[in-house]
Amino acid sequence: MDLRSPAGRAATLPRTAACALALLATVSGCGGAGVDGTPGADGVRDPYFPKLGNGGYDVTHYGLTLGYDPEARHLTGTAEITARAAKNLSSFNLDLKGLEVSAITVEGKAARFQRAGHELRVRPADELDRGETFVAIVRYSGSPETITDADDSEEGWLKTADGALALGQPTGSMVWFPGNHHPSDKASYDIEVTVPKGLKAVSNGELTRESTKNGRTTYAWHSAEPMASYLATVAIGKYEMETSATEDGLPVITAVDPSQAKASKKVLGKLPDVLEWAEYNFGPYPFSSAGAIVDRAEDAGYALETQTRPVFPGPPDTALLVHELAHQWFGDSVTPKSWRDMWLNEGFATYAEWLYAEDNGGDSAQETFDALYEGDLYADKEDNEAIWAFPPAKPTDAAHISDAPVYERGAMVIHKIRQAVGDDAFYDIVQGWAKTYRHKNADTGDFTEYVEEHAGGDEAREKVSRIWGDWLYGDGKPDRP
Repeated sequence: MDLRSPAGRAATLPRTAACALALLATVSGCGGAGVDGTPGADGVRDPYFPKLGNGGYDVTHYGLTLGYDPEARHLTGTAEITARAAKNLSSFNLDLKGLEVSAITVEGKAARFQRAGHELRVRPADELDRGETFVAIVRYSGSPETITDADDSEEGWLKTADGALALGQPTGSMVWFPGNHHPSDKASYDIEVTVPKGLKAVSNGELTRESTKNGRTTYAWHSAEPMASYLATVAIGKYEMETSATEDGLPVITAVDPSQAKASKKVLGKLPDVLEWAEYNFGPYPFSSAGAIVDRAEDAGYALETQTRPVFPGPPDTALLVHELAHQWFGDSVTPKSWRDMWLNEGFATYAEWLYAEDNGGDSAQETFDALYEGDLYADKEDNEAIWAFPPAKPTDAAHISDAPVYERGAMVIHKIRQAVGDDAFYDIVQGWAKTYRHKNADTGDFTEYVEEHAGGDEAREKVSRIWGDWLYGDGKPDRP
């Protein structure tokens, strides 16, 4: 799934205008020497979304206090953003699409701000020094947008039959809270949501507080482990919530639309077993809770690996459950540095489906690979040919980062590595990769270097190095030895 490139670019003020604004905001330093800070970049130059994210700082924590009225479709929010300045900053940008900003403070002082497209430029009263940790508080409100992507899928803030659902891949999170909305900047989260009594508000992590007052109920959720903003979610509705635990004591929290509860019971009952299987193959589960959100198919047209609590459009089958839970390791814990590296998420998650089938009486991973290569896996010829449209590590543009080559051919790359190094080394590589980059960001170069380093001997390294040229970066269908 992807979006049109976000429009808009925050304009850099002329020096005279900047000084005038600074005088109004009691900012010192204009008109002479001593101005050391410079504006933070208005994008991180992602290959497919160059204006997504922002430079000059690193967010460490988001504290979001939200109130939502489903009937009016009105959101009120306060975002308390804790960040560290990566350089001396005279201003910095946040991503926020739509919604009206009423006030911003930085370190307790009123800050000036400008809007241009989805860019919110903030000018603190005092410049920020490199290495300084600061807190910016943004107060905002309005009707959050639903974004239609190039493939006609919808993200952002989705209206559901009884509430709302926030999905953010790749850019939709900017419609419901301001932040540094690029996967390369991960942070911990506290998300507090107040909704009309009778509705529930579900988010990532663990529920730390639930209280009702004056006809409205507040749900407070805490995510201690770092999370990319596109993986944050809020689901508001009349959910049936259940909390259980795995044999190891991991909390498992599920929220299911009542209309989907009966059909979902059997597959959600497999969740602890699938987690156990995944831990055996991929290493320790990387988060402090697990679970799922199941909404109606008409409310969300696709599943998404929202951190700790994947979202499903209706009851998932076992393969889809395996896929989204595998993302907790590959995509959520080990997160791509840019959207060009999407295949690292989807290739691993798709291969997890193959492995699970292999271990549970289905086709072997080799049989699935062979069927894909021969063009026999799907009934539709176009579906079989689609996987060769481009190399998994080089999607043609932003409109194709969720296409078949990223998923199926990405999984074929993983299988070729397994063939090249053997099962023992393969599982060592998979688990080592997940451990080395746990809660971090990584790109394709990091992965290929890691695999070559741990392939085991010159012959194995030579085999995997050929995989990159033929299967990962090569155009068209590779020759099969």
